[in-house]
Order: sequence, then C-alpha cells, then structure tokens
Amino acid sequence: MAGPAREETGGESTFTVLVAAFANLGIAIAKAVAGVVSGSSAMLSEAAHSVADTVTEVLLLTSLRRSARPADEEHPLGHGPERYIWALLAAVATFVGGAVFALYDGVHTLTHGEEPGDPLVAYLVLAVAFLLEGYSLRTGLRQARGEARRYQVPFGRYLRRTPDTAVKAVVMEDSAALAGLLLAAGGLLGGQLTGSGVWDGVASLCIGALLLYVAWVLGRSNAEFLIGRPLPRTVRDRIRAELLAVEHIEAVLELTTLLQGPREALVAAKIDFRDVSTAAQVEWACERAEQRLREEFPVVRRVYLDPTPGFAQRRSEGLNPWP
Repeated sequence: MAGPAREETGGESTFTVLVAAFANLGIAIAKAVAGVVSGSSAMLSEAAHSVADTVTEVLLLTSLRRSARPADEEHPLGHGPERYIWALLAAVATFVGGAVFALYDGVHTLTHGEEPGDPLVAYLVLAVAFLLEGYSLRTGLRQARGEARRYQVPFGRYLRRTPDTAVKAVVMEDSAALAGLLLAAGGLLGGQLTGSGVWDGVASLCIGALLLYVAWVLGRSNAEFLIGRPLPRTVRDRIRAELLAVEHIEAVLELTTLLQGPREALVAAKIDFRDVSTAAQVEWACERAEQRLREEFPVVRRVYLDPTPGFAQRRSEGLNPWP
C-alpha cells in the first residue's frame, strides 16, 4: 500500500475476528431455533450463513496464529503466506456452508412450498442479530478505516487492495450478513402478508447469491496473494528512486517486489554499480541501500541486491545485453 507502513497490528486483527466469531456463533444458534419455530426457509438459510461465518472466523484465527510464526531454518522467508491458505479455505467454507445450502433451501421452498409458523420469534432474532452483526461490522470498519488513514489511501481502495484479508473478510461477511437479515425479514413479511412461501424462497435464493459473491471476491483476493502480488506501482517507483539516490549505484536494471503478508514485503533488484567502484564501496552501497529502504518502507523486511553489469558494459564484452 502507498504511504508509510507501520508496525504489525496482528493483535487488532485478532480482536476483530474474535468479535465476529462470537457474534456469529450466538446468532447461528438463535437463527436455527427461530427458523424451526417460524418454518422460514430464509431464516434457516441465515442460520447456515452464520454457521459458515463462524467456521470462517475459526479459519481466519488459525491463519493469523500460524502466519505469525517467525522464520526458521526450514522456512527462511517466514510463514506469512500461510494466512492466505487458511483464508482461502474460509472463502470455500462460505461457499459450501452458506451459499449452497441457501440456494438449495430456496429452490426446495419454491418447488415444494412451506407451512409458515409464528414469525414473532424470527423477527425478534433478526432484530438482535442485526444489532450484534452491526457491532461486529463497526469493529471491522474501525480497523479498516484506521489502516486506510495510516497508509493515506481512500477507504474503498484500501478494502479492495489490502493484503490483510482477515479484516477484509470480516467487513465483507458482516456487510453481507446485515443485507441477508434484511432479505430474511422481507421474506418473512411477504409471506405473512400474502400467505405464500414464494417470498421466503426468493429471499433464500437472494441470500445464497449474496454469499456466492462474497465467497468469490474473498477467494480471488487470497488466490492473488498466494500466486504473488507485488507492491503497488507508486511504491515500486519510490523504491527505485531510493536505490538510485545511493552513491555508486548507476541504474536499477530489474526490480522485483513481493508481498508476503499484510506488513511484510520482499525486495530484490539487479543493480548496475559504477564501474570504478571498489568491492568495498559496492558492499557499503548495498548496506546503505537496504538501510534506506527499511527506514522509508518498514513493510520491507528482506532486501536482496544483485550487482549486475549494465547494458553498455555487457555489450562491450560481447555478452547478452539483457541481463
């Protein structure tokens, strides 16, 4: 992300996920009871939604814990990318546990009908769930907005591009949960006014479609980080400028950056040093370059610089001019 990076805030992310997990667990139980009492397929779909969200939060907590382990001999680059594996599994849980059940239940209601029961309990549960989900969303939004201000980027852009997919998952899932509660309430009200279960079935299908979208967005985001996403172009340009500002560095021939976690990045570059520079000067130039990058971009944890002959020198020596 553009702007100054800060120290790790994994504790804040863990608190955000824990709030969402406890809220979803209690809501899931209440929704299931209300769904059985009211006979509402939309409420049962919402119960499946909350169960899927609870499983998602457990997987996200696992991702935060396992990715925080330090580097060791067997994992010299650390365990940062492991968070995206677990977060990807969380997106799959949302798809399988929430979307598939909601779509199936909606189709079943439309084709077989349902006997509506007492909707009062369902309305009460929906109201309480809305308050709890709202509090959980508020916690996630507070952290996301704070991070956006810290990196000096618009909130929408931060949410789309953030490497902290745990917070992104909480914000998206809680937003979807609030929308799903409104859909379930609409299905209940429509069935109560018309006596038809079609409204409830349609609400369940809409909830399923909403969960499909959330699962797809979160799955795609985590897959991108597993494949490998570089630092933003503006940050890469600033890194080039910092390297070129170091004495004895003539050109940056190739620059590779890789995000390994929310606040952990790797920088590798092929550097053309001045031909008259001594070996000692090249070594100290590398040290100064790494120090400048770490000071300006605390997110950069690893720097690898490769002294490489420039275009003119390689051509004069009959070598391939493109390193």
